[in-house]
Amino acid sequence: MPLTHKNTLLACAASCAGVLAYALYLQHVQGLAPCPLCVMQRYAFIAVMIGCLVGALSKYRVSGAAFGLLSALAGLGIAGYHLWVKAHPNTSCGIDPLETALNKIWPAQWLPSVFNADGLCSAIHDPILGLSIPQWALVWFFILAIACAFVLFNKENKKEKNV
Repeated sequence: MPLTHKNTLLACAASCAGVLAYALYLQHVQGLAPCPLCVMQRYAFIAVMIGCLVGALSKYRVSGAAFGLLSALAGLGIAGYHLWVKAHPNTSCGIDPLETALNKIWPAQWLPSVFNADGLCSAIHDPILGLSIPQWALVWFFILAIACAFVLFNKENKKEKNV
């Protein structure tokens, strides 16, 4: 399969779907409750996925890649802050206004099994292949940002012309 802008965006969207599926596995099978920052990272992965799908499946390739890039950068910020909270255990985003606000918006009301935040951000869980969950999120947001930037700024593939 050739490396085209469309294939890159589809791979990004599939990666986001895989990360979200694994997050739901950790929540519902392994019993790890998502914290407010975890839920915000889920929103960022969904935003990247939507941007990449719009870019891959429509004529708005550049707009989709730009939205995906901005969403990935937001996710990088959230994951970075999550790592800071974990490094400073006296700081918590557990039961606070952030959790209350996140649990009152419509996605949390309609799909509480996916978007309801009821865990503690500073909770320590076993690492997955040597990295914590927010470290994995940081890695994936970085990869997604690079891929979206590739689509956005790559001038080699002139045939596509934003299509």
